[in-house]
Amino acid sequence: MLFNSLEFLLFLPIVFFIYWFVLKKDYRKQNAFILLMSYVFYAWWDERFLLLLIFSTALDFFSGLMIANAISQVKKKFWLVLSIGINLGFLGFFKYYNFFVDSLKVALDSSHIHVDTWTLSIVLPVGISFYTFHGLSYVIDIYYKRINPCRNWINYSVFVSYFPLLVAGPIERATHLLPQIEKPRLFNPKQAMSGFKLMLWGFFKKIVIADNLAPSVNEIFTQYQSYSGSVLLLGAFLFAIQIYGDFSGYSDIARGISRFFGMELLLNFNFPYFSRNIAEFWRRWHISLSGWFRDYLYIPLGGSRNGTILNIRNVFIIFLVSGFWHGANWTFIAWGLIHALLFLPNFLLNKHKKDARNLPVNAFLIPSIIDVLRILLTFCLVVLAWVFFRAPSISVAIQFIGGIFQPSVFEPIGGFLNPYDNQSLLKEFVMVAIMFLAEYVYYVMPKKVFLQTFLFECVYSIIMIILIVLNIPIHSSNSFIYFQF
Repeated sequence: MLFNSLEFLLFLPIVFFIYWFVLKKDYRKQNAFILLMSYVFYAWWDERFLLLLIFSTALDFFSGLMIANAISQVKKKFWLVLSIGINLGFLGFFKYYNFFVDSLKVALDSSHIHVDTWTLSIVLPVGISFYTFHGLSYVIDIYYKRINPCRNWINYSVFVSYFPLLVAGPIERATHLLPQIEKPRLFNPKQAMSGFKLMLWGFFKKIVIADNLAPSVNEIFTQYQSYSGSVLLLGAFLFAIQIYGDFSGYSDIARGISRFFGMELLLNFNFPYFSRNIAEFWRRWHISLSGWFRDYLYIPLGGSRNGTILNIRNVFIIFLVSGFWHGANWTFIAWGLIHALLFLPNFLLNKHKKDARNLPVNAFLIPSIIDVLRILLTFCLVVLAWVFFRAPSISVAIQFIGGIFQPSVFEPIGGFLNPYDNQSLLKEFVMVAIMFLAEYVYYVMPKKVFLQTFLFECVYSIIMIILIVLNIPIHSSNSFIYFQF
């Protein structure tokens, strides 16, 4: 079930009404109901994989109890390794089996060793990367005694399967979400209203921005050999906006919906395209994933405490694994490698923790020229890296970028039109400008009172609903990009 589907627009009010007005203040019944509805939400996509979700949940719940109750360190480690091994085994099979088989065949063919290999037509269970990481962080935290195990099956299952975040995150931590699940919740109109506004903003970014840019992006990347460098540059820019609108839009919708039920999810995007360097970009983009890799991979590898060579190794491991997490294609690994190379200068100069705060501005809300140039440079580097993320192969990505760096990049885009509805890109650019302007205003002054008045909330909601309804695309797929990861 998709957030932007008719089924969900019927599903959400029903769940909301029963949750608050039928079950009222009994949080145990609310949790059981939310779990049931989360399973319905997931099974709507493919009921066969619901058993996999339940098995993964049971494995980690039971492993957590066994780790906590084990007397010897050997038994604790056994249950930890068992949980991690089975979880990664499922993830590896469903997500990477064909990739490894095909890569092995290519390697053997290049050595003139010809073998017959067979691959499976494997359907990737939606959300498996996200709920697997929920469970892994849980058992690891118990093993290192950061948390106590949850002894209520329903509460833990809600933590793993909570429908707003189930299929595309954010990747939650037991330390953050479980305490909210395990206590009574009272309906808070202000929290619900803020959730409604956040949900509308997410729908704006998904429907008005991402879905309307998708046809143009698909056309340019599919027919890249037919276009000038200026159009290819436009395509790379549009994809950078599309993937941000799509993924951050999903996260905003998920966080907004969760507030309807009295729970707060982790912030997953914090205005990443206003970053002044790649290190800052990764503190603002897909925050829950980068934080997960930092805490459960980078720090266990030694972090930045083991000398320059090992520190550089750890940086490359983190970015390569992050790329590979996104999908079974060498393009994602190349994307991770590019970001590692871009991150490395800041890391070696010990500037990767600089610019942790929001952009400083003057009285007119304008940043310095230096900061503007740094933002533009960082954005351009990120845009070029996104080409590898979007392209079907490394060779296509290289040809695409090579096509940008041609004299034709200075040619006017001219009459490049949306291939589906024959409308100019002007309207889409206006919507993108509105998105960036609104986010910039909130970015530099998030606590201003006028943004919290009832009048503003009403006007904002009406405008958002009108823009969303008027810009629902007819020919574009309404699925979310990150469902494939």
